[in-house]
Amino acid sequence: MNPTEPTTGYADEEAVLADIRALLLTLLEEYGEEDLEIGMNTTFNRDLELESIDLVTLAGLLKEHYGSRVNFAEFLAGMEFEEIIELTVGRLVEHVVQSLKAAGTS
Repeated sequence: MNPTEPTTGYADEEAVLADIRALLLTLLEEYGEEDLEIGMNTTFNRDLELESIDLVTLAGLLKEHYGSRVNFAEFLAGMEFEEIIELTVGRLVEHVVQSLKAAGTS
């Protein structure tokens, strides 16, 4: 996907969840994890056991996929440490959906 081209349908929660699931599976392949169930209630820390460096990598994957329309680092910067520890895929999906809608992608 070219992030500079408008994408229709990307403000849909199901489509964004599928995108994020694919990005996470790509990231987790490095650890030999390929068959994980990733849903809205999946936590990055407890369920996926991602480290802070993995979140940096995820930020890069999100930027590559969505361009400047989604800023993961800014999203995390507004959180307390405990919120980051308990961060779910669903909360990220909601952030992406809101960011895409704000950017005029629907």
